[in-house]
Amino acid sequence: MSENEINENETVNEEDSAAMDEVADDATAESNAPSLPPAAPVDPNAPPKPEVNDESPMDWYILKVAFNREDSIAEALRKRIKMEGMQEYFGDIVVPSEDVATFTRDGKRRVTKRKLLPGYIMAYMSINDDTWFLVRETNGISDFTGAGGNPMPMDPEDVDRFINRPLVDDEDEAPIKTAIPFKVGDRVRVKEGNFENQEGEVDVVDEANGRVTVIINIFGRSVPMELDHWQVEPL
Repeated sequence: MSENEINENETVNEEDSAAMDEVADDATAESNAPSLPPAAPVDPNAPPKPEVNDESPMDWYILKVAFNREDSIAEALRKRIKMEGMQEYFGDIVVPSEDVATFTRDGKRRVTKRKLLPGYIMAYMSINDDTWFLVRETNGISDFTGAGGNPMPMDPEDVDRFINRPLVDDEDEAPIKTAIPFKVGDRVRVKEGNFENQEGEVDVVDEANGRVTVIINIFGRSVPMELDHWQVEPL
């Protein structure tokens, strides 16, 4: 073997040896590298996140809230939205209600607010991770309505029914219903008047005028009697 061939073989052997040393060093470095922490446990009871993005359109959503706390919870949500600077993702927060007239025992009329959907409020908002968590973390709100925990926008008919109330012309006054604590079929007793202590069954409820029609048995006949609703009491 010539001297040149010997020098070439030595050069190749040195390159192979260097390459093997480099691989060994990499393997040693990998073995000494800190191991990754284990994945966080998954809570099987945690509600699923909505599959949405930051540019989702705004729409009306129904929120389940604590009963008889609708107004205070709606106000708390408005404050949180302002504190977090997320007004661009939210519109109105509404507790659907209507004006109703109530009567005292002496017949005095008083107009009050009656909630249309006790236990619920409505929010006009855009759904994304931040808004979803803000709503869910507000005290008193339990969840959105929807299938499988995913928020579902309200049907247009329900929006018209509970949010976009029909406008009344200035010349016309909106009829105010009367809060009558009876429904058709209830058994009641007359408290005063010519038929005091007579018992009967509610046949008609007239919320516009605050009256009920009660079927009373007189002389073996069923007779409908129209009375102010405060003139009768439940049995």
